[in-house]
Amino acid sequence: MSNIEPTRRSFLERLATGTGIGLGLGIAGCAGGDQQPAVNASGKPGRRRLRAAFSNAGLQSTWCALGKSTAELWGDLLDIDIEWFDGEFDPEKQRNKIDAIVHKEWDFCCFQAVQIDSLAAPVRKLKQRGIPVISMDTLLVDMEKMRETGVWCEVTPNHVDMAEKSVGYLMQKIGGKGKIVHIGGLAAHSGAQGRKQGCENILAKYPEVQVVGGEVRWCDWKKEKARNTFESLLEQEKTPIAGAFFHSDDMALAAAPAIKGTIHKDMLIVAVDGQKEGLEAVQSGVLAATTVNPVCRIHRTSLFIGQFIARNSEKIETVPMEVITPGPLCSKDHPNELAAMFYLADPTHCIV
Repeated sequence: MSNIEPTRRSFLERLATGTGIGLGLGIAGCAGGDQQPAVNASGKPGRRRLRAAFSNAGLQSTWCALGKSTAELWGDLLDIDIEWFDGEFDPEKQRNKIDAIVHKEWDFCCFQAVQIDSLAAPVRKLKQRGIPVISMDTLLVDMEKMRETGVWCEVTPNHVDMAEKSVGYLMQKIGGKGKIVHIGGLAAHSGAQGRKQGCENILAKYPEVQVVGGEVRWCDWKKEKARNTFESLLEQEKTPIAGAFFHSDDMALAAAPAIKGTIHKDMLIVAVDGQKEGLEAVQSGVLAATTVNPVCRIHRTSLFIGQFIARNSEKIETVPMEVITPGPLCSKDHPNELAAMFYLADPTHCIV
């Protein structure tokens, strides 16, 4: 450990310096690895433009769509041309798209896999060609297989912690008693697995809480499926349900109108994502709380690390295997934090 920690620390310190000083000095100042004459975004001599392939789970999701906006905004600022491949929430479609581009020239690639292991084969081909791959938000392969597969780094939130924050807040507000609904994302998605675990960690402390239907109901991140599943669970209960936890704001907001005019109208709903629509729902009272899954930070940090690797000709052993991105719980109880998240996650900034 003593030999690994200094290189990891120096890498992270260099990354932090790049984001703190400013684009012109911090991120552009990659010494020694990018010396060839080129033309930058302003048309003046400078660093060469890089090419990067990006893919996330599905642009139907507001979270994923904001991730795309983030990569494109910061890519333009950093002289990086981004080519996007929509996962369409379909492992096979995403795999086919990535298979089709592994022979093209890329300086680095950043992928969020719809399903763990689904992109392992094309990532291995990219590794054979010497093209670094960074995993975003969810595991491309199990952690112990990352480097042998060709994944340099995993930039991810703590999915367990995000769920624990949201469900913990819900327990406080309902007094740790009653029935709740648990609507999950995609069962094979490592992030959804983490959110399930986080929810169950909290519920284990509250024996007087009962999950309607006995367990999580997987809805594949699909809003219509989440709404239909939620409505079905509401209809089968003849006494008020106290709360609900959704793995994403999108699913929660699609389902929330179903409680109006029912015996469940006072139900408290919490979720995960914490971007504009979810934050607005917290302000309006549709959601009791949401925990920020920092989509902008995840995509931007992946981009930063990829361009450092490319411009500095960095070695894989100097790059940390995992970078955890923090995200706070947002509720009306902390209005200043709520306002800050609105600003940082705004698409004109794409910071958090």
